[in-house]
Amino acid sequence: MTDRRMYTSGPDIGQLLEVDHLHKRFGDTIALDGLSVEIGGGEIVAVLGPSGSGKSTLLLCLAGILPPDQGDVRYCGRSFSALIDATRTRLRRDEFGFVFQFGQLVPELTAVDNVSLPLRLAGLRRRDAVTRARAFLGSLGVEEVADKRAGEMSGGQAQRVAVARALVARPRAIFADEPTGALDSTNGELVMELLVSTARQQGSTIVLVTHEPQVAAYADRQIVVRDGKLAHDVALV
Repeated sequence: MTDRRMYTSGPDIGQLLEVDHLHKRFGDTIALDGLSVEIGGGEIVAVLGPSGSGKSTLLLCLAGILPPDQGDVRYCGRSFSALIDATRTRLRRDEFGFVFQFGQLVPELTAVDNVSLPLRLAGLRRRDAVTRARAFLGSLGVEEVADKRAGEMSGGQAQRVAVARALVARPRAIFADEPTGALDSTNGELVMELLVSTARQQGSTIVLVTHEPQVAAYADRQIVVRDGKLAHDVALV
């Protein structure tokens, strides 16, 4: 597959994501209040905070999905605000992966078709995309559900399929919003181990929103958001 990434520098890229004095409101509610943070290439960063603290809003701004009211978000040194919508869409397709609390698999597609979808959108032939997707499902221990749809899988299986979809195209950054929130502790640990170990092998950055300390413990660094501000920023390694 031809590398269609916008930014294709080597693994030592310094600050992958930079947030500079972000402000975001929803009506009278302040979600982000002047927050600034930097995230390096290959880092695994957990974002913690109480409900309503602004952590999910921060994740959406970092991924270029939600524009801030004020402030700037930069990816590889380039401001999202300088990019047209089509370029931001291409960036999310080719360089970012996403994992959400409930997986959000396409219900009409089988697991292998869900996982191969990012590869097909990037231009890979269907046969090659499916072969790669099946291999990835096998590496995550869910090859037995390759031809099943989401409604035919357990919660843990569906979430591992979602992780495979997020990682299969070797994204530079993965954004995960409560990826274990709908799972029991055993499946949650398994999903996190697979997500983190595979991302480390690929050199991907993970930005992980969670309220669970045991999930945050997988990170290299923890940042705590409170009232839309950066309250703590602690390196764990």
